[in-house]
Amino acid sequence: MAATPENDVEPPSQASAAQVLDKRRFSHDLRVLDQDEIDSLLSTSDGRPFRVIHHLPELKEEGIPFLIPGVPITCKVDNTERYTTRSKVHVGTLYTVILTHGQFHWTVKRKYKNFQELHRDLYNHRMMIHLLPLGKFAKERQQLRAMSEEMPSLRGTERTRRTSSKMKYLEEYLNGLLENTFCKNDHSMLEFLSVSALSFVQDLGPKGLEGSIFKRSGGHRIQGLNCIGHHQFCYRWSRRWLVVKDSFLMYMNRDKGNINFVLLFDPEFTVKVGRAYTDTKYGVCIENFTRNLVIKCSNYRQAHWWSHEINRLAATCNFLKVQRFDGFAPPRDNTLTKWYVNGSDYFADLADALEQAKEEIFITDWWLSPEVFLKRPATNNVWRLDEALKRKAEQGVKVCVMLYKEVELALGINSEHSKRTLMDMHPNIKVMRHPDHVSSVVFLWAHHEKMVAIDQTVAFVGGLDLAFGRWDDSQYRLLDLDSTDTAEKVIETEPQGETDENGTAGPKPSDNQTQEVVDLTGNTKLWLGKDYSNFIRKDWVQLDRPFEDNIDRTRVPRMPWRDLSAALHGTAARDVARHFIQRWNFAKIFKNKYKDNFYPYLLPKSHCSADTPSFTVPGSKKAKVQVLRSADRWSTGTCENSILNAYIHTIENSQHYIYIENQFFISCADGKTIYNGIGDAIVNRILRAYREQKKYRVFVVIPLLPGFEGDISTGGGIPIQAILHFTYRTICRGEQSILSRLSEMEDRWTEYITVCGLRKQAELSQSLVTELIYVHSKTLIADDRCYIIGSANINDRSMLGSRDSELAVFVEDEERIPSIMGGEEYEAGPLTLALRKECFGVLLGAASDPSINIDDPISDELFFLVWNSSAKLNATIYDKVFCCLPCNSVHNMQELKEYTSNARLCDTDPEKAREELKAIQGLLVHFPLKFLCEENLLPPLGSREGIAPVGLWT
Repeated sequence: MAATPENDVEPPSQASAAQVLDKRRFSHDLRVLDQDEIDSLLSTSDGRPFRVIHHLPELKEEGIPFLIPGVPITCKVDNTERYTTRSKVHVGTLYTVILTHGQFHWTVKRKYKNFQELHRDLYNHRMMIHLLPLGKFAKERQQLRAMSEEMPSLRGTERTRRTSSKMKYLEEYLNGLLENTFCKNDHSMLEFLSVSALSFVQDLGPKGLEGSIFKRSGGHRIQGLNCIGHHQFCYRWSRRWLVVKDSFLMYMNRDKGNINFVLLFDPEFTVKVGRAYTDTKYGVCIENFTRNLVIKCSNYRQAHWWSHEINRLAATCNFLKVQRFDGFAPPRDNTLTKWYVNGSDYFADLADALEQAKEEIFITDWWLSPEVFLKRPATNNVWRLDEALKRKAEQGVKVCVMLYKEVELALGINSEHSKRTLMDMHPNIKVMRHPDHVSSVVFLWAHHEKMVAIDQTVAFVGGLDLAFGRWDDSQYRLLDLDSTDTAEKVIETEPQGETDENGTAGPKPSDNQTQEVVDLTGNTKLWLGKDYSNFIRKDWVQLDRPFEDNIDRTRVPRMPWRDLSAALHGTAARDVARHFIQRWNFAKIFKNKYKDNFYPYLLPKSHCSADTPSFTVPGSKKAKVQVLRSADRWSTGTCENSILNAYIHTIENSQHYIYIENQFFISCADGKTIYNGIGDAIVNRILRAYREQKKYRVFVVIPLLPGFEGDISTGGGIPIQAILHFTYRTICRGEQSILSRLSEMEDRWTEYITVCGLRKQAELSQSLVTELIYVHSKTLIADDRCYIIGSANINDRSMLGSRDSELAVFVEDEERIPSIMGGEEYEAGPLTLALRKECFGVLLGAASDPSINIDDPISDELFFLVWNSSAKLNATIYDKVFCCLPCNSVHNMQELKEYTSNARLCDTDPEKAREELKAIQGLLVHFPLKFLCEENLLPPLGSREGIAPVGLWT
């Protein structure tokens, strides 16, 4: 079913009692600036603050000068060029004017007549002021008395006929004008100097190239139905002010101060001149992945001047070249970075970083819950996400959020509620949803990346959405009760609305009631309302009632959430922000409702100013960091699968081990149903080690069940079975599986690879309970020297680039510290070693048992006697006490039915069960490779899921 078109009127918000407008609560930015805000936007001696870009119309209205106050501007006429005029008879002179304003340097080329026109305009302006003897012009009149009334002739004396004298005379004349405050800030002078409000913004880098041009409409390369009307014959010409910086160009309406378009430099960036490329005399065509922009110049010389200068400015841009792993961003040396295991520390550091924001906050998530708390336990709303963003918006920070617009019948994440809730907070909070499924012809794929960037200086990347159920720590609690909890207190909502493909109800549209205020005084709970979740037992519903429990916490254990993320600074953070800007500007072009000025075009900061971040995340250390992504023309306007390439490269080049934690494990390419080659790289690397008789380990940790609602005791439902089918196809079933392709090793594969899940047990309401720990991580660690953390699952959806959009970071330690590998001395990377030990320590229970040595990741003692032994023992105990599913003893549906009817030790003899559970060591359990091995787990052909393309699951 198609989603409602985005240009329809959105329903009013229920989270606010403010007056409801037809489309949204806030239709315009706050345009009135008080004196303190104006002062904060004025230039310092180093240039204008970056916040200027979000207040260009206000600055124009207030008459704020473009030049830096108190900083002189000087010129030097350096040389001349001869050119043939249009008549091909007269030969004219072109003067090169080199200008300096503080730390900014630039060059313009002007004819003699341009000097004459400048003089005439200034003189006319002077006369107008004299003829309008208003008091406000008194200061200007005083400044103008020092100005010469006549433009000196260049043809009079012998002295002035000498070229050097002409240049000197013009130079002295222009410098004289630039010493006059009124003259140098006059509109005519600013256009002569090629100066605008964006010329001297320090974080935009060098001044670059600017000037007035005519641009042709259209030229966008847009996938889907929105391309209608973008034909080369359906266009118009508009006068715009073009600005070229070191990694992008843009044009704006100079009179209104609005940015109209931004074009980022990328590997397809080219500049072509001439009618053959533009169908226009004196035209220049500027191309990148998303647009062919045609501008029109006044003559042949000007067209080539623009082409030459644009190419010169772009020449040093890293984004013009395809980087390592076919990525868009190069590796960044000496980058401050920090890893996180679980959401507790990640959310806390993110909260503190948000408080430091001064200019911009960028957020993109697959799912975002505005009511999620970043620091816990929450005793007030200070650290609730929506309140934190509102606080920064009120301080003038621009908050830009991009959410995946789900197909409503397939997912219940209710991005519409998230958008309305945030946008009703403050006009500085802008939320886009993308894609429009019909117009973009995208029904199966999602924006899956999770990212926050603050002031384009610090970024957070990984697997954690800012959403319910994600916050956790290394204790992985199964319960969260306080003294007031009773079974009678819990509000169990019945499913309402349409049923999705998982058998759960989609969210019912909210009424116009104001959100209930929750008193958090004395609260000790870590997970409030919908945040307490077990989505395999029951998926989320009615997310517009966030503080009502979704499940009975007195009877149902929560499902712990394991995830990894990273923080990064400097140029790597700029790369993350640039990716967001590319997506935001692409969506703004694509969707008609975002084309108004309420949704601004975003500009990337220059990398030349990224070395001194205004703040750093505590505990960050330096390493080499490369930002990777999966992107396609539907999602970002470009094509990339650098995450997949980095995974395969890391596996192929690993010397000792790889450690994988991932939500999915679907790989081993056959060219028909699966295309990513991660599993193939694992097979080849193991076989190489086996044939060379070298020690090599592969650790794989995945969730015991896919994250879909379903009763596993009856088979789990079609989505769960479908994902299990492709997981088992990757690991052990079918000729393409890893274990089948390791057949030459016979049973010795167990010396090289181990596949595990995670499980925890507790006591809830005097009853023993267990639950799997949901592994949502997307992480690869290799050789204690490098790791990848991001949002990309090991499946085709995440890895191919042409499907879901993803973001990740590849971190390589540049320093070395003494360690041990295979019983020998080894030089490990400090960041990677600490991350691997954190993972191993928690999963093996080493923190509570000092006898467990995790220093050597490939030693026989750790691999066989600790890792595999504890995983086997734990699985045996859990099966004995709880009759857990999935398990190896259940091969078909009949055995499943019989197995689930068995009495459980935890019910028949709780005391004995407690004694058995004391032997549990850590969290590991072997992944049950024989579960339902006699069943075909593919969706039945007659079912809705069976009709869907296979790519939906892979």
